[in-house]
Amino acid sequence: MYDEILCATDGSPGSDDAVEHAGSIAELAGARIHALFVVDETIAGADRWDVVVEREEERGERALDAVAAAGAERGVPVERHLRRGRPHEAILDAADDYGADLIVMGTHGRTGVGRFIAAGSVAERVVRHSEAPVLTARVEE
Repeated sequence: MYDEILCATDGSPGSDDAVEHAGSIAELAGARIHALFVVDETIAGADRWDVVVEREEERGERALDAVAAAGAERGVPVERHLRRGRPHEAILDAADDYGADLIVMGTHGRTGVGRFIAAGSVAERVVRHSEAPVLTARVEE
């Protein structure tokens, strides 16, 4: 049923739970995981962009290392992908590019005003626009 699983990670506790779910499903299905970290291009002004990108790419590499390690523990192949862009758009594009049968990602579980202050939920946008099923692992803040 699942051959290609996209696991979008930002290195947060919600992502850790998503990584575990993706690993379990991939192990049972004999699937490959495409680990994705997106450097959010909307988070910094142009004057500090290079510093922010470098820091985010380093954080992304650590997050991708965690997915690769989790896959190795289960004998699941993992391909690492680091992209730049708006996170929900990059996740949806990656799902199409890699032929994902399932998207697995964490969500922070914000509601009400907190969700709107955070400019909406990446997970919510992915769920609304994805052609593939989306599994979210929720962490309360």
